[in-house]
Amino acid sequence: MKNNLEEDDKKFPKGHFVGMWMGIGIAIFSGLGIPLSIITENFSFIGIGPAIGVGFGLSIGQSIENKYNKEGRIRPLTETEKRNRKIILIVGIALLTLGVVAFLLMYLRK
Repeated sequence: MKNNLEEDDKKFPKGHFVGMWMGIGIAIFSGLGIPLSIITENFSFIGIGPAIGVGFGLSIGQSIENKYNKEGRIRPLTETEKRNRKIILIVGIALLTLGVVAFLLMYLRK
């Protein structure tokens, strides 16, 4: 019984459920674009699955976050969490830039 009370009192950092459900949504809907592209013979639809997943995940995650916020179970981010999120964002942007540059170099060589 004590474990259930401890789990009920657990507080989550701001943005926890939004990020979690966006990841779940992308994972679920990513496979949607490939069959749609094959059926329509238009491969521009490959990216539609992750986009739909982000939309669903964002809406579900935000609704859960609002519910927990009303219950007082969402806490603000600590300084360490803020710093870690900034570092992850910078690394992600750097990797995206590196991927675009590599793609352009491969494309322009032909």
